[in-house]
Amino acid sequence: MNIPIYQIDAFASRVFSGNPAAVCVLEEWLDDSILQSIAQENNLSETAFIVHKERGAFSLSGTRLSSYGSFQLRWFTPVAEVDLCGHATLATGHVILNILEPSKDQVDFSTRSGKLIVSQRDDLLFMDFPAQPPVACEAPDVVLEGLGRDPVEVLKTDDYFVVFESEAAIRELSPNFYLLNQVDSRGIIATAKGDEVDFVSRFFAPQLGIPEDPVTGSAHTVLTPYWSTKLGKKNLHAHQLSARGGELFCEDNGDRIVISGRTVKYMEGVLDLPE
Repeated sequence: MNIPIYQIDAFASRVFSGNPAAVCVLEEWLDDSILQSIAQENNLSETAFIVHKERGAFSLSGTRLSSYGSFQLRWFTPVAEVDLCGHATLATGHVILNILEPSKDQVDFSTRSGKLIVSQRDDLLFMDFPAQPPVACEAPDVVLEGLGRDPVEVLKTDDYFVVFESEAAIRELSPNFYLLNQVDSRGIIATAKGDEVDFVSRFFAPQLGIPEDPVTGSAHTVLTPYWSTKLGKKNLHAHQLSARGGELFCEDNGDRIVISGRTVKYMEGVLDLPE
C-alpha cells in the first residue's frame, strides 16, 4: 500500500523553523491502530490524515465526522488522536492548495471540532477556527511547581492558561516535565505581552508526548480572545518562543478566530506499507 506523505514546516518562512507536520493522503480510512503507528513512526508533534469527503464518512473506530467539507481531516500525535491542531491544519492546507489542487484558493475540512476552513492569499495561509476564551480558575500546585515561577494570572479551557509578567519570563521558563505530565489538562499555555509583537507564548504538552510544541495554532484560539480584550485590538501579531520559533497573525472576530502564517515544504515521499 502506497500512501503519499508530505512534511511541511508551518508558521515558518524557511525550512528548519516553525512547526513540522506530516500530511498523509489516504484513499479511505485505515484502522486507527495503523494511523497511530504511522504517527508514532513519524515522531513529529502531529501527523495529519485526509480523505476526500466522497470516499467515506466514518473512521473505522466509529467516530462520526461532519458531513460537510471537501476533505475529512484527523490529527495524531505520536501517542494519541487530538480534537484540534492548528499547525497541522495549516500544513494540510498547504498540501491541498499548492500541490493537490493548486487551482483552488480555499479548502474546507470536516473534523471532530466541526468545519474548518483554510484559504490562501499571496504567501499567507489563513485558518478560520472557533474561539475558545479562557476562564479564571484556581492554579493547581503541580502547574505552578512544574513551571517553577509564580504567574500573574491562571485561566483554563482544555489547557491551563498561565500569564506571566514579561516576555523575558516566558523565555526563562525551564519546566519540570515530570510534574507537568501530572496536570489534568491537554497542556499548559504560558504567555505574556510581547516586547516587539503583541504577545508571546510557549506550549507544553508532555501528556501527549510533546514536552514543548514548537508552534501551536490551536493555542491561539485561546490566546487571541484573551489578548484582544487586554490590548483593545482585533488584529494581533504573535511569536511562539520555542527553539524553532514561529510567527502568527491573529484576528479576533468574536465567535471565530482567523489565524494566518507562512508554510514551507520540507519533504515529499511515499509510505510503503504492507497490504
